[in-house]
Amino acid sequence: MKVLLTGANGYIGVRLLYELLKQDHEVVCAVRSASRLSVPDDIRAQVEIIEIDFLDLPEVNPIPADIDAAYYLIHSMSSSTDSFDKMEAESAHSFLHQLSHTYCKQIIYLSGIVNQEVLSKHLLSRKHVEDILSASHIPTTVLRAGIIVGSGSSSFEIIRDLCEKLPIMITPKWVNTKTHPIAIRNVMSYLIGILGREESYHESYDIGGKNVLTYKEMMQQYAVNRNLHLSIWTVPIMTPKFSSYWLFLVTSTSYKLARNLVNSMSVEVIPRENPLAHELGIPIYSYQEALDMAFAKIEQNNVASSWKDSMVSGRFKKNINQFKQVPKFGCLQDAQTYKTDNPEEALNRIWSIGGKNGYYYADFLWKIRGYTDKLFGGVGLRRGRTNQDKIYSGDSLDFWRVLVADRKEKRLLLFAEMRVPGEAWLEFEIDKNNVVHQTATFRPRGLWGRLYWYSMLPFHYFIFAGMIKRIAVGK
Repeated sequence: MKVLLTGANGYIGVRLLYELLKQDHEVVCAVRSASRLSVPDDIRAQVEIIEIDFLDLPEVNPIPADIDAAYYLIHSMSSSTDSFDKMEAESAHSFLHQLSHTYCKQIIYLSGIVNQEVLSKHLLSRKHVEDILSASHIPTTVLRAGIIVGSGSSSFEIIRDLCEKLPIMITPKWVNTKTHPIAIRNVMSYLIGILGREESYHESYDIGGKNVLTYKEMMQQYAVNRNLHLSIWTVPIMTPKFSSYWLFLVTSTSYKLARNLVNSMSVEVIPRENPLAHELGIPIYSYQEALDMAFAKIEQNNVASSWKDSMVSGRFKKNINQFKQVPKFGCLQDAQTYKTDNPEEALNRIWSIGGKNGYYYADFLWKIRGYTDKLFGGVGLRRGRTNQDKIYSGDSLDFWRVLVADRKEKRLLLFAEMRVPGEAWLEFEIDKNNVVHQTATFRPRGLWGRLYWYSMLPFHYFIFAGMIKRIAVGK
């Protein structure tokens, strides 16, 4: 089948892309920016990539007319705390408009469980998108999931951050809300299983794992799984706004996403029973099994995708391609060079920068910069990186976005998504003479931008000189 995959650079989208290719489907990836599709070159070579923003449609529809089915995996919860529901509705209408010019026979939408009478704005928005898609002439199949557990998922990473950083938690009462976590592997099985299945046309299914748990129980079971000592004290006085700041400061989530998550955590998400798992022959996993599988991927350094690679918490949400060419005029630079005797090892260190490995020199200063960025509403250092020794264009890397990762040309280009009064790039390259080039470029915005750069010069001299030496010689 020829399948349109929207949201292809998202956490679910990237994993589903791999599964579709395993099933020998022809895949058309629809993304806002092709440079942010963080998959290896051999995967890119197997798919057709089209650029389309469903909130700003192009004059010419790039979606091929001969597609057989389309996955709708577009969500805007990270974009806004106020208007994301309007954005999601507009996006759904635009998607159907573009799809009306094709031969598409099925739409598949991954939604949220919406069985309570009173729903959060987030879940109401998901239900509204369901209604929009289901009202079209194209048969729609809806899967409704609660908390998705897997390596790199937002739920998993938030729980991981909380449990591993806070042995004692004072939590709001929403931690006692019941939810129904489901393993990412089960979600993939459902998404693949209903593709082209006519019995699933015009149907919606709630999907969940083996266990109904509260958020508190999920954290407690996580702690048991990781042999952590954890004490949780629940108080009724934490307001949603305060809870949002708490999640934002402690975990890797953005404030906008934290606010929308907190508003949804007061709503129980327990699925209605249905025979779909039995009919598709899907073995359902428990929460503990989902955790085990997640850590197996992490320990093998084989995380396929991360929600942080596609999240829009950075400042630049569109037209990231315009930053791939580092400007030369009106910019300030710190350029360093250092000869290496082992270019392959130096390249490996460049490819492993950030995350757990840090920046090889004066890491405490990088951490301070990350904490400062977080306090002022930036992404901070907590995003880390998806894999510690693999990196692709489009990946997030701490408070950077990877623009170019060309191992053959021995070049890595990062663009800053931290809060700075201007735009900043960090570039690494090894030339044919085995000289490592490290260039920090800053295009200041007004007087404040220039004051920022010059105030940081003493730190730059200290940090960048030490960093390139460690990269080049490994000491």
